[in-house]
Amino acid sequence: MSAQILNLSDYRRADAADDEIDLATAVDVAIRDLGEILQYWGTDLARQRAEECEAMLRRAFTRA
Repeated sequence: MSAQILNLSDYRRADAADDEIDLATAVDVAIRDLGEILQYWGTDLARQRAEECEAMLRRAFTRA
């Protein structure tokens, strides 16, 4: 049996810090996330990252 090891970057901070993210930073992080999501497309981790990315962008956009 073999395992595939995914090395998605772990930039995440505490939820309180995410609430304070500015829109420009959120877009920068989303661009990096999208590259990783595409690289691991179809995996549960990629879907989770996409959901986290969407939530982060929504919070940043709401505050802008």
